[in-house]
Amino acid sequence: MMNGSGMGGMGLMWIFGLLMLVGVIVLIVVLVKAFSGRSQNTAGPDNSRGPGTGPGRGREILEERYARGELSTEEYRERLRTLEEDSH
Repeated sequence: MMNGSGMGGMGLMWIFGLLMLVGVIVLIVVLVKAFSGRSQNTAGPDNSRGPGTGPGRGREILEERYARGELSTEEYRERLRTLEEDSH
């Protein structure tokens, strides 16, 4: 007589096999991403020097913040003066 453990054991083996397969696939994906040399944060700006950086960009940001009302006129002029001194 079978006590029912035959089918239950086979079902568990299939589940275990599938979990192992999924685990191996996840491990491969993680390793490929780690060794591909790409940055984890691809949505954010790049900190390297390139287009959109430099002294002109600092002034643009300052003007945007002033336009949004984040800076008072006095703060804007002071920071603009500092930017101009740094660029010379």
